[in-house]
Amino acid sequence: MNIQRFTHSLKACFIIGLLCCQTVLAQKAPTENDYYKIVRMAIPEGITLEVGGLVSLPNGDVAVSTRRGDVYIIENYLSSKPTYRKFASGLHEILGLAYKDGYLYCAQRGELTKLVDQNGDGKVDKYQTVYSWPISGHYHEYSFGPKIGPDGSFYVTGNVGFGNSDWWAGKSLVPWRGWTMKISADGKMEPFAAGMRSPCGIGMVDGEFFYGDNQGDWQGSGFISHVEKGDFLGHPASLKWADRPESPVKMRKEMVFAQVDPKDNPFVKPEYVKNEAMTTIYELGKKTYPNMGIKSPSVWLPHGIMGVSTSEIITDETKGEFGPFAGQVFVGDQGMSKIDRVFLEKINGKYQGASFEFRSGFRSGVLRMAWGKDQQMLVGGTNRGWGSVGSEDFGLERLVYTGKIPFEMKAIRAMVDGFEIEFTQPANKKLAEDVNKYEVFNYTYKYHPVYGSPMVNRQDNAVRGAKLSEDGLRVRLVIDGMREGYVHAIKPDGVLSAQENIPLLHSSGYYTLNQIPAGEKANIPLVTPKRKPSKDVIDAGEKANTPDNQTKEAGPKKTASKQVVTDKEAMALLTKNTCLACHKVNERAVGPAYTEIAKRKYSVAQLISLIKEPKPQNWPDFATPMAPMSHVPQKDLEKIATWIHALGNK
Repeated sequence: MNIQRFTHSLKACFIIGLLCCQTVLAQKAPTENDYYKIVRMAIPEGITLEVGGLVSLPNGDVAVSTRRGDVYIIENYLSSKPTYRKFASGLHEILGLAYKDGYLYCAQRGELTKLVDQNGDGKVDKYQTVYSWPISGHYHEYSFGPKIGPDGSFYVTGNVGFGNSDWWAGKSLVPWRGWTMKISADGKMEPFAAGMRSPCGIGMVDGEFFYGDNQGDWQGSGFISHVEKGDFLGHPASLKWADRPESPVKMRKEMVFAQVDPKDNPFVKPEYVKNEAMTTIYELGKKTYPNMGIKSPSVWLPHGIMGVSTSEIITDETKGEFGPFAGQVFVGDQGMSKIDRVFLEKINGKYQGASFEFRSGFRSGVLRMAWGKDQQMLVGGTNRGWGSVGSEDFGLERLVYTGKIPFEMKAIRAMVDGFEIEFTQPANKKLAEDVNKYEVFNYTYKYHPVYGSPMVNRQDNAVRGAKLSEDGLRVRLVIDGMREGYVHAIKPDGVLSAQENIPLLHSSGYYTLNQIPAGEKANIPLVTPKRKPSKDVIDAGEKANTPDNQTKEAGPKKTASKQVVTDKEAMALLTKNTCLACHKVNERAVGPAYTEIAKRKYSVAQLISLIKEPKPQNWPDFATPMAPMSHVPQKDLEKIATWIHALGNK
């Protein structure tokens, strides 16, 4: 054989083999951008488009309201040079926009306003008050909306206020702060529901009103919830007005405090967190006060995973033009500059379901979304007042479906003995029916006045059986230990697609199980899984009131400054305690980078103190004050502080 020809053939085979390897590797590592592309929309110089409201108009134009009180009509927005026409100005922080019967409506700080162009010149010449509500002048009294109900009425929500030294504690300083107000077209208002903290995200799903709230005092994590008249959603500050004759809400503040004592300044009393008898919002409504309208979240959005500040709620009404998730719900997150996806189902007339990550990487904090005339998503952003991972102060973008179907969990449904996962593409049968390819665990959040909650009362669920449907699109899982009122993390991270052999684009789903449905158990042979529960991502292993979850030192410990904490160990602790939701190692995010903190040469003891009791004045360039993290276990605090301190020497 000719040696030269053999050598050339060998090289050719090597190159072909390398290309094949690269193709396989590319198939195994798809990205969000392969399926949904973020396209920037041009914004003319001189326009500060801090998007507060966003709505498509019947003629194909787009209306955008800003936090600075302007309304713009954008014509030919799909072109490279869209036209921006100022339609209205001089309004007070518009955080919502709606179109009805030929008119735009917006929620200002203190009123629902109808914008009227009487002479047809393309500019508002009449600002008509539909209904006005009290305001105290507090900076945090944001008003959101409106959203329009099936009967033509308007839904508007109001933030509670936060103040001074106890900025973390929400206050309803004037009537209907922390409430949903339902307002008729002729200006009649009825208080609709109470218990809201920061209800920026509101929307209509199947003709029913939903809202999303943010982690904070009394709210363990972000969530979305179905809201009905008379509901109490958890934050007791709004109950100050519940005994008014027009109020439909039965709950009273003293009833909450009888179960969960707020005490004074819980952040400077870490023993309060340790000794507190754990209560959840689900238990409060299910067991303690079952007939008082207490509504626990329909779907929790795990803090630091799905986001840190829930925003817009919109339903995919594109009938498949935007991909395989028609009818599902998309939820924005302002702090993490991303959009999540929620699958909802009704069990015994009540909503519950699963949350999934969907698309990250937006230029600013995602505040508002709407559907454009091309059935693609419009996304408006701002980061003033609450920092965002997206580094720009504002932005307007389009999220465009490429036509490729990602391999995803399309839905997770509750079953009497487990769950059913529906995939967007057929799954590999051998892998999908291997119980060791799944991890399932459940946990909950505390209901207390402390800012947020760790994941508590974790319990691992053994997967005992898995059966794939004939078409490969649905796998029925039988699991042990399902618990009502708990979030069930479901991770089929070992399952690949049947055709391309690629992994799931997002391999975790979080199902909020408010009710276990009735039905027949699966006819699946049960086995004992070999897989041991992993402690990756966020480890919610601490149970309430166990030593690992206490902040008081139990005895002599090795001096924190002498510890050596590896980057891997630090990342695990930062993830577990949701620190990475607001901080990155080398980049500015909601808060400063850890390397920037290290440059300040704080001692380990000072860092521990600042984590427990942050001093926002130390970082005046960041709009979002850090919440006290007194619930973080002491030994975790020591290791995190030691690692940050050591960054200054690297």
